[in-house]
Amino acid sequence: MYPQETVDSALRLHRQGLTDAAVARACGVSVRTVRHWRWGTRRAPDTVRGRPQPTCGDAHGNVASESYSYLLGLYLGDGHIISKSRQHTLTVSCCDGWPGLIEEAARAMRIVMPCAAVGYVQRSGCTDVKSYSRHWPCLFPQHGPGRKHERPIILESWQRDIVRAEPWALVRGLIHSDGCRNVNRTTRMVAGERKRYEYPRYLFANESTDVMRILTTTLDELGVEWKFARRNLLSVARRGSVALMDRHIGPKY
Repeated sequence: MYPQETVDSALRLHRQGLTDAAVARACGVSVRTVRHWRWGTRRAPDTVRGRPQPTCGDAHGNVASESYSYLLGLYLGDGHIISKSRQHTLTVSCCDGWPGLIEEAARAMRIVMPCAAVGYVQRSGCTDVKSYSRHWPCLFPQHGPGRKHERPIILESWQRDIVRAEPWALVRGLIHSDGCRNVNRTTRMVAGERKRYEYPRYLFANESTDVMRILTTTLDELGVEWKFARRNLLSVARRGSVALMDRHIGPKY
């Protein structure tokens, strides 16, 4: 007889989408034992008739707020979910020029979904950070067919609560995905003489008006001044606002 804690751990891993073989390896038991726990006579406290109860409805109940808010920003920018019959894959694409971003994305995935496997797929010039769990659509209900800018992106009430609690984490995730901090160089005529000017600014580009609205609403609440350089490009260039962003965001690395 195995301890009840081992049974509970195995069933939790199964609910996260791991196969029986993966659960068996993680718990140090046989595949047959895992199947017995799922369908046999021994019941864990959170099962009925041998079948684990679904947890999709409360998958966000104990989520780590700061890491989730950051991961939400990454997902809204350069993330997507691929769905299969019993498993969903969350993917965030990261430029290879920012290795720190790759590790931060993986770390956020592990914190938000501790039992889900995280892997890397190398592509030309970028790395896809991937995490596998049947519950990713529960945590990102904005998932759906088609591109994000071609469908409504509306945050659920519980997501808005998390963003209000951790607004800088969301902004950081958005900037790390579809944004940057750079130095703008320009010239201006002053008293008949052309002078060169340089100043730092933050940029964020996204085709979704809903994602832009989520960002601008959050920036307004944080007291950050912004403007649209063009329809799909947001700029933060005011000295005070850039300094505020530097304290909480900083350049990608």
